[in-house]
Amino acid sequence: MFYYLLKYVLLGPLLRLVFRPRIEGLEHVPAEGAAIIAGNHLSFSDHFLMPAILKRRITFLAKAEYFTGPGVKGRLTAFFFRSAGQIPVDRSGKDAGQAAIREGLGVLSKDELLGIYPEGTRSHDGRLYKGKVGVAVMALKAGVPVIPCAMIGTFEAQPPGKVIPNLHPVVIRFGEPLDFSRYEGMENEKAVLRAITDEIMYAILSLSGQEYVDRYAAVVKAEEAATKERKFPRIPLR
Repeated sequence: MFYYLLKYVLLGPLLRLVFRPRIEGLEHVPAEGAAIIAGNHLSFSDHFLMPAILKRRITFLAKAEYFTGPGVKGRLTAFFFRSAGQIPVDRSGKDAGQAAIREGLGVLSKDELLGIYPEGTRSHDGRLYKGKVGVAVMALKAGVPVIPCAMIGTFEAQPPGKVIPNLHPVVIRFGEPLDFSRYEGMENEKAVLRAITDEIMYAILSLSGQEYVDRYAAVVKAEEAATKERKFPRIPLR
């Protein structure tokens, strides 16, 4: 119930007022039945903008850190994510990917929409990074279509670290559903999973027009953080 209160009364109208998103290709999102919406991830606001403009409810797999933050800000963030029906996923440990897949398949088994960011993390520089194959596993195991989606302008409107959004036009663009039924029963074939994921990422790229980086975003972030640490080492306090 609170999901719809947020969507139609509390948060949705505010998001529409602030971001004034232009929606393209909404007819590609099925009116009923299970489907995966796979999109790029440029901003914290992405989690709320897409649910605000979709006619159907959508559940996202969100990183567990959004639900465990300290202080008042952490509690408010967790409250909003839980109220919006988002599912926390622990991304640490070797079983993290399997946990996310189980949660995602649970949503799809109820004929609902599942939202996922194949990059696995938010882009720190506005580029589109290599997708992880979990989206392909879920698409094959559940036998559902994948609708590519591009968030355009949300990085400029609310880049990482920005709390109060900038006034910047936002476009949410959906592409035609991708059907992978030809690969049925091949969810354990690594080459097939990679090919499906790359096809999904190419569809997102075609919609967004971003620069593509054929590396995982988390790896690039870690390398850049390590380089920064070497250049500007922390000086211990005495």
